[in-house]
Amino acid sequence: MFDFLTPTVQKAMLTATWETLEMTLISGVVTAVVGLVLGILLHVTGKDGLAPIRWLNVVLSGVIVNITRSIPFAILMVALIPFAALIVGTSLGPVAASVSLTLGTIPFFARLVETALRDVSSGKVDAALVMGSTKMQVIRKVMVPEAMPGIVAAITTTVVTLIGYSAMAGLVGGGGLGRMAYNYGYTRYNPEIMILTIIIMVIMVQLVQMIGDAIARKVDHR
Repeated sequence: MFDFLTPTVQKAMLTATWETLEMTLISGVVTAVVGLVLGILLHVTGKDGLAPIRWLNVVLSGVIVNITRSIPFAILMVALIPFAALIVGTSLGPVAASVSLTLGTIPFFARLVETALRDVSSGKVDAALVMGSTKMQVIRKVMVPEAMPGIVAAITTTVVTLIGYSAMAGLVGGGGLGRMAYNYGYTRYNPEIMILTIIIMVIMVQLVQMIGDAIARKVDHR
């Protein structure tokens, strides 16, 4: 039944799984950090934000976020190959692919963070300001903690998206399960390997979703 799992295929599958995890971990961490800051800036500098700055909000929202999100990831990934080579010294491998994955998902995650912050009660923000809190204190001690369930859900959604994107990254030299499915499943007409890679990715997504949902419930004190 599992005759297709030769020692060579097993080794390649383990390597591909690790490369997918590596791409997801690197790009996920950087996206969470940079995207959180960008999302906060989008909300704070907006029309009804703590510190409305129209020109900055227009640049961040209209130029950086909207334009980047409007470019299909497959096209963006290919376009960023020279930039990835400049940053990490190579255009091949999971680390190089992480550059495209990160730049492609930061705007997406930032929008989710902005949406989560909008759901924070304005009454709690106003109360903190009346009590003498600075704007930075309001962000750190009121807005972010209150929006944490939504932010955790946003991180979960982003990581799930990254797992899917990593399969596309594998087709342009990023490695991972996407490359495994193409090399061993598609080009060698081996549907069993194709199905196995899909099953592994589905398991990854399910685990991420379960962990994310559990953390979201834990930080939700409403």
